[in-house]
Amino acid sequence: MTDLRIRAATPEDLDAVLAFWKVAAEGTSISDDRTGVERLVARDPEALILAEHGDELVGTVIAGFDGWRCHLYRLAVHPDHRRRGIATALLTAAEERFVRLGGRRADAMVLTRNESAHRAWDAAGYGPEEQWRRWVKPLAG
Repeated sequence: MTDLRIRAATPEDLDAVLAFWKVAAEGTSISDDRTGVERLVARDPEALILAEHGDELVGTVIAGFDGWRCHLYRLAVHPDHRRRGIATALLTAAEERFVRLGGRRADAMVLTRNESAHRAWDAAGYGPEEQWRRWVKPLAG
């Protein structure tokens, strides 16, 4: 897609991003609310990367770097715009960001049941590490 624009989200984009995830993202997260996304953008203004086609939001990825590891979340492409290179462009931007920050390896959170995402991540050069299991604990806020 030649007229695709990749850029960091601003606070003005957050309502559109939250609405977009309801259409394009698989699953939900405890942080999928205005407060959670505001906190992300305030803490790391370049972490939430958007793909736009004209005035339309067509893709997102969160490229978080904590100084130790590079984490990818919320890679999502609007269903009407899939298979056009948008996810590839978003991942390229995220990986370039990680390299600039000194990152050495990126990992992605991918739902076990999301087979189409598994194929996309595999095509992008990512692979599962079956020896690891994610352990979570909700924190009182």
